[in-house]
Amino acid sequence: MPNLIISRESSGELQAYIAKKDLELTINSLEFDQDDQWGGELELSDGSRFYIEPQNAKPSLPKTFRARRA
Repeated sequence: MPNLIISRESSGELQAYIAKKDLELTINSLEFDQDDQWGGELELSDGSRFYIEPQNAKPSLPKTFRARRA
């Protein structure tokens, strides 16, 4: 289970940094991106998919999450 460091760029798009691979990619889609629920399945720009346990509120970013491959 890799650690993903998720941040929001000044343009508003989400970025994910995968520490084990020293790789930073844009998040193309996120299952839940509302104020009351955030997380779920996400797809990175290289096509890989991960799952982050949904949060009850949008977290302040940047933040590290434990993710599993979806």
